Amino acid sequence: MQATQVHLETTGGPEVLRLRQVDLAAPGPGEILVQHEAIGLNFIDTYHRNGLYPVELPAPLGVEAAGTVIAAGDGVTHLAAGDRVGTFGPLRGAYASVRLAPASSYFRLPADVDCRTAAAMLLKGCTVEFLAERAAHPQAGDWVLLHAAAGGVGQLLAQWLTALGVRVIGTVGNVAKEAVARAAGCEIVLPADTPDLAEQVRAASGGGVRVVYDGVGAATWQVSLASCARRGLIVSFGNASGPVSGVNLGVLAAHGSLFVTRPTIYDYYVTPEDRAAGLDRLWAMWRQGAVKTTIGQTFPLTDVAAAHRALEARETTGSTLLLP
Repeated sequence: MQATQVHLETTGGPEVLRLRQVDLAAPGPGEILVQHEAIGLNFIDTYHRNGLYPVELPAPLGVEAAGTVIAAGDGVTHLAAGDRVGTFGPLRGAYASVRLAPASSYFRLPADVDCRTAAAMLLKGCTVEFLAERAAHPQAGDWVLLHAAAGGVGQLLAQWLTALGVRVIGTVGNVAKEAVARAAGCEIVLPADTPDLAEQVRAASGGGVRVVYDGVGAATWQVSLASCARRGLIVSFGNASGPVSGVNLGVLAAHGSLFVTRPTIYDYYVTPEDRAAGLDRLWAMWRQGAVKTTIGQTFPLTDVAAAHRALEARETTGSTLLLP
């Protein structure tokens, strides 16, 4: 079967993304052939593309997708042709119209979850699950600061925290995104370029927030430090503006004996049992309406470079899908 794939031969900007047509063989033992209906776009894809997270070249791209099993190889017992399935990595190669992959990297979707919903929220939703309930433990009534609150992860995390009774201060990249962040549950929304941003956060939260969720990185690190309450926690989970580097541990003491963690989802979703428990929690929150999927924009898979440019320019809201 012929498939369109996106791959890298060198790292760099969106211009290095290459499309190719390949003929896929029938699935071998332990493999499945999947027709993708929707593919999730995530910041981790840009990190693989630009070399921030090194990959062996040439390299496939993309970790999140949903679709239908076309065929299953020998030994595959948990999936069969016709099953609707999803994946959120860590194996790369989701940027493809059809994919030949290990069956162990895919799982069956619940009957009430369509493929676009799955591709829009699997990676982001499971990220939010561990950020809200395992990497940090804000309690009802606690104030937290959430950078990039109108983004795909930001909206879901604001919704999840609000459902737990946590009070959220969100930052956004432009005025148009303020309403989006408020609709997601942010009690206070501030422009990210506010000159006295940390002072405003501390004033609004009564002396500083208990937790900062920072997926932006270098550009927001100083604000995150200055916004925390004594013995607060900074959860630095992304590098949208570049990685935080050269951290002097004495700075944590100077800002009130702060804690910092730099988590990744795949250290929280290690085993099949981890994945099942996290997904069960995600779908439960989704079914009760605590978190809602917002697909802000879609791009044809063939326009993948334009999608990357929009994401890195912070021009997107909610989740972005690539459609084969």
